[in-house]
Amino acid sequence: MSIWIKSAVLALLALSAFAQETVLDPASSFKINFPADSPVTLVSFDLGGSKATARGGAVLLDLNSGLLLRNGSGKRIRGVTLLVLAQDFTPGGRGSVAVPALDVPPGENFPVRIDLRMLRPLVPGNGPLVQVLLDGVLFDDLTFFGENRLNSRRSLTIWELQARRDRKHFQQLLEARGPDALQRELVASVARLQDRPRLDVQISRRGTLPRATNAPATVYEPDRQVQFSFLRLPDAPIELTNGLATVSGNEAKAPSIDIHNRQSKAIRHLELGWVVRTKDGAEFLAGTLPADVQLAANGKIRVVDEAALRLNSRTGSRVVIDNLVGFAHSVEFADGQLWIPSRAALEDPRLARLMPPSPEEQRLVELYRKRGLKALLEDLRK
Repeated sequence: MSIWIKSAVLALLALSAFAQETVLDPASSFKINFPADSPVTLVSFDLGGSKATARGGAVLLDLNSGLLLRNGSGKRIRGVTLLVLAQDFTPGGRGSVAVPALDVPPGENFPVRIDLRMLRPLVPGNGPLVQVLLDGVLFDDLTFFGENRLNSRRSLTIWELQARRDRKHFQQLLEARGPDALQRELVASVARLQDRPRLDVQISRRGTLPRATNAPATVYEPDRQVQFSFLRLPDAPIELTNGLATVSGNEAKAPSIDIHNRQSKAIRHLELGWVVRTKDGAEFLAGTLPADVQLAANGKIRVVDEAALRLNSRTGSRVVIDNLVGFAHSVEFADGQLWIPSRAALEDPRLARLMPPSPEEQRLVELYRKRGLKALLEDLRK
């Protein structure tokens, strides 16, 4: 399906080089470009308060829009990823929106929000300012439709496996110990989320992080090599045996980790959790290190990443990295099968404190907070 809306490029070119704003009209500059055989179709869209601002030779796009889509397939949809393009090959010109933890029956409509800030060169042209493409759809039988340019198949499938794991956990808890125990578990999940350290994390996959021109001066600290320690997950198919990264003050970069495949089948992709401990004892999950690998059955490999991360306190206090911790976050085998940590592994107090709740657990928590225990029980008993 392809819906063309008249371009607003000429209007934008009329803007001065100063930061004038123009509100994107719902009837301008947007193209929804889904394939003809797409299992989802567009019902309607609303650009809301989306704005375009001329900044020198570029256009800054603040998108705050909503799409209403319909499941036109014969299966239940469990997740969708959209690729949003203002300019495919320039920094800031490409974004995405992933919606996991869905359960959309055939023929039903469902909303998708697009809230992104994007950048596009200010040049004449006849095309739309923004294109929305369908990168992938995951169904309840774990089949997939889409171009998969963003590796949506893997990410949507991991979220679905997490959803099934966590939903089963809460259903079993309800059956074995009743509504009161379920309620206590949900309250504990909310408390863990609120207790997580409030730090801003910048991550660059290219090994360098630009310093803001108005950043305050900091005490220079020389680079030092810091060894990783590792969280051991008994059911993990890989073992992390040794690791190093370069640390200076609030920055860590260039991690390298030795990995042993404990399984009798090859691995083609893995993600490692990257945990940071600061000098004041705070510990939190800073992100993940993804790696495409060719790791043979029972083989060993060293994963070297150019990634760099920087920590900044939201209160302005100085942050100093003291130690690094790694663990197996997910694994994709050569046959396409996926591994994620079991719910039993997540019951470990340290890992439970570090890991954010899955999209499904977040959905159940929000359902409980907004509609109460009765609505939660009805959902879990479906």
